Amino acid sequence: MGLDAIDEATADWTQARRGLRLRTIILLRWISIGGQYAMVLGAKYVLGLSLPLAPCLAVVTAAAMVNLSFGLALPGARLAGEREAMIHLTFDLVQLTVLLMLTGGLLNPFRLLLLGPVVVGAATLRTRYAGVLCALSLISVAAMAIWSTRLPMAPVLVYSGPEVYRLTLTVATMASMVFIAAYAWQAQAESQRMELALAATQAVLAREQRVSALGGLAAAAAHELGTPLATIQVVTKEMSRGLMPGTALFEDVALLISQAERCREILRQLARQPDASDSHHERMSLSQLMDEVARPHEGPEVFISTDVTCAPGAAIMEVRRRPEVLHGLSAFMENAVDFAESTVEMTAHYDADRLTITIRDDGPGFAPDVMAKLGEPYVTTRSHGENSRSGHLGMGLGFFIAKTLLERSGARVEFRNARRGGAVVEARWSRSRIEAKPDA
Repeated sequence: MGLDAIDEATADWTQARRGLRLRTIILLRWISIGGQYAMVLGAKYVLGLSLPLAPCLAVVTAAAMVNLSFGLALPGARLAGEREAMIHLTFDLVQLTVLLMLTGGLLNPFRLLLLGPVVVGAATLRTRYAGVLCALSLISVAAMAIWSTRLPMAPVLVYSGPEVYRLTLTVATMASMVFIAAYAWQAQAESQRMELALAATQAVLAREQRVSALGGLAAAAAHELGTPLATIQVVTKEMSRGLMPGTALFEDVALLISQAERCREILRQLARQPDASDSHHERMSLSQLMDEVARPHEGPEVFISTDVTCAPGAAIMEVRRRPEVLHGLSAFMENAVDFAESTVEMTAHYDADRLTITIRDDGPGFAPDVMAKLGEPYVTTRSHGENSRSGHLGMGLGFFIAKTLLERSGARVEFRNARRGGAVVEARWSRSRIEAKPDA
């Protein structure tokens, strides 16, 4: 399945995903600083609220100076490491906490802005760094509950709620922060798992396409080399007629004739392969398709049977050679052979509208706890190679990759357990999505 290619692609993708660009962090902080200046000055001079203007402006200006120094000293295009990003987000959290403590603490409706650094950390950092930010945010809320200035209000609107209200507000804010951070982290983790699995799928498909291209290259070589080799044989035979047997030159010419014949024999062997010509490489019968899928997995322990049937009156069907179809079906076949007791059946049935290919084994079938999650990434029952004839160390990507590749070709893939026992994988295409064109 190209595990080396998968590992390389996923490692590169994981490295690229980690961290935030400093330019992004600095830009977001400038937006926050601008909003803080607007709110502080607007509350004082537009709404006429009583608030400690000088301390508030000092806190916002300090954040602006820090951000300016970072912007001038560090290249904004580079990625910040996770520890560095956590330090930046911690600074934003502390600065916003101090500003809120000067403007009413938990009674200030802008307390929800504390969610910003926490959510960004949960969505971009690993669990331990996101956990540190979440813990710091809870400490910040607790600090505001212990001490903060009175909420700046117009004199006729001053309100000081009872202590039970303050306590309830503290608990509600903490619970909201934990819940939203956990929600963002879970959504990011699921998205990252899916993107990583899709990166592995792209690596496998690229490998299969390279293999398929090699088949076309061999077909072109067999076609193009035939004429010059025939010319060499004709010329060398004419040369041998004018030479005396037993001479050194006669033996050299005889060697050329034999080597040219050997090359022609190699080309004839290529011509007997299913992909020896362009037309054969682009299209194949259903029997050839099933043979290519089943042949690599044949062995003495498991018997693989293949069968092709059609509905009465259905036109003879040939399919396009597609690397994603071959790899997807081969992955399902490998799984069936690994878990079968003694037999695997692969059947193809087509009518005027659709083609259905079914792979069925006589093994234990899909476990109930796995059935609902089949086709999702990182779902496996053999992470250490147990219950596997091939000893394949399942990463839980095989079914996901196979299903994704087949669906890309237009198939609808379903998994179920047979009534008489064993697992069943069924892929269905409309004929227009997989059938080779008559002139292909």
